[in-house]
Amino acid sequence: MYRSPDEAYPFLADEPQDLRCDFELLTDELASLTGLLAAKVEEPALKEELLWLDEMIYHANPTLRTSFSVKPEEVKALRERTKLLMRESAGTVNRFVLPQGCETAALAHVLRVKSKELVRLLYRHIHQGHETPEELVDFCNLMSGYFFGLALKLNRSARVEEKDFVSRNY
Repeated sequence: MYRSPDEAYPFLADEPQDLRCDFELLTDELASLTGLLAAKVEEPALKEELLWLDEMIYHANPTLRTSFSVKPEEVKALRERTKLLMRESAGTVNRFVLPQGCETAALAHVLRVKSKELVRLLYRHIHQGHETPEELVDFCNLMSGYFFGLALKLNRSARVEEKDFVSRNY
């Protein structure tokens, strides 16, 4: 198999069933999009929070090759922030909403889905028989909830109403 001398990342040619590089690429994408969201928000405290989370995502990036280096107190801080965002949205999260609204909320919804993709990939990795830190699975799940709550907050701040989605199938 040809390996480019200009390879962008040394693990890109790993065996297809090896999901570690896929995880690293997805976390890199998630961190990049989180940085983009931070660039678009106006509120300094929220920008700082997003850049903090951006750093946590990069700390989680090599976990499947090394160890989980996000500290328990950092996971706890994300959990508490997620709970606060959901409390602030009480009454608006008891239903499905369309992933829409202001630009920053729409981007937060993209990040919510990307976080779920990470969780799905982690479960595939676990099903293959690989040890995976439970804290990493929790962290990735928490990010999905965080970005959902943040999308609702950003829409509220922009005075954009959530649009209910009623499934024809459920």
